[in-house]
Amino acid sequence: MPETIPFIRTPTDRDLRQDVVLAVVMLVGGVISAALSSIAGVYGDEQAPLWWALLAVVGISAPLIVRRRHPAQVAIVIALVMFVSITLRVPEFYAVNIAMFVALYTVGAWMNDRRRAFFVRAGIILGMFIWLIIVMYRDAIDEAGEADVAAGFLSPYVAFMMIQLLLNVLYFGGAYYFGERSWHAAAQRFALEQRTRELEAEREITAAQAVALDRVRIARELHDVVAHHVSVMGVQAGAARLVIDGDPEQAKQMLAGIEQASREAIGDFRQLLETLRDPGDEGSDEPSSIGLTDIERLAQASTDAGLPTDYAVIGEPVPVSSTVAVNLYRIAQEALTNARRHAGAGASADVRLRWMPDAVELEIVNTGRTVGVLRPGLGQLGMRERALASGGEIELQPRPQGGFRVRVTVPVRTTAPAPGGVAR
Repeated sequence: MPETIPFIRTPTDRDLRQDVVLAVVMLVGGVISAALSSIAGVYGDEQAPLWWALLAVVGISAPLIVRRRHPAQVAIVIALVMFVSITLRVPEFYAVNIAMFVALYTVGAWMNDRRRAFFVRAGIILGMFIWLIIVMYRDAIDEAGEADVAAGFLSPYVAFMMIQLLLNVLYFGGAYYFGERSWHAAAQRFALEQRTRELEAEREITAAQAVALDRVRIARELHDVVAHHVSVMGVQAGAARLVIDGDPEQAKQMLAGIEQASREAIGDFRQLLETLRDPGDEGSDEPSSIGLTDIERLAQASTDAGLPTDYAVIGEPVPVSSTVAVNLYRIAQEALTNARRHAGAGASADVRLRWMPDAVELEIVNTGRTVGVLRPGLGQLGMRERALASGGEIELQPRPQGGFRVRVTVPVRTTAPAPGGVAR
């Protein structure tokens, strides 16, 4: 599985263009707000000059251009401008408050160092609340001589200060909360996109593996079908050539055997093509025209081809799946083909199908030449693959007295009987 990529939020070109637009809008809105606030005299006689308000508007608008690239620095700068402008009674606080909210939100939404993001926001919020308490205490001292400050449970001034405190809690809390929500939403979206990429990569790998398995399956089937029938036809053709002058009748019988083998080859090829055209998967358990009952025919064909082969069934047959039946048939076919090729003159073979309580065992033993070094080929590889595909085990080993032994054992499963799947 692909390695997990850590989430790092990086602004796109579109995000950066939006920041420029936001800064321009904030500048225009701040200038208008400063002009109207100055005319309205929001701070009365203590109000600072208008040009101070214009400086404050520039101070909170310009940093917004880089708010996503440097969120911490932008938030600190805007917090300082806000602190100074309110302390000096600068006639503009609407745009300043909006810019401060945006800056705090940006720290939470775009700062990749989450630990630092927390401390930056916590520091600004704590500083603002300390400053607010100091201002409230100072104003309370200044207003202590007025009668309405102490009158009643909550004087108008105290009620006003509590409203200010509540608004600031909602203000800073909202900036913090929405910034966190934006960060986590982006992280979840990134994780979903990464998982989608991983699934797509896994799908491509699975598709490639399926193609490779199909190629192996086709190669195995072709090898089994071609090797068996060509071997039979080759042996009979060679024998017919040797006796054609001395015994024409026997030569005709051998040629008839070649004709029969060719017909069987055509039939097997037709079945192979039908299997390859089948849209179902390889593991389907559809009925097959090849089964364990056909192993006896293989033994007879091997005898006709010059390798005397005995066949016997031991035990009480039970139903097996068509997949197991076909695989055992092909293993027997390949083992007898190899025996005809390599055993030499005068060799013979025995095929035993043993039924046990929980398994079926197929054993093919042949006499003949002593095998010194076992050289695995495509045929042995195909037999091993078929045994594994059936959930069984296989032994491929030379015999000390000469010849070769193939023994495959497959567990018996409770399945519906398939045509040809039970030897009787």
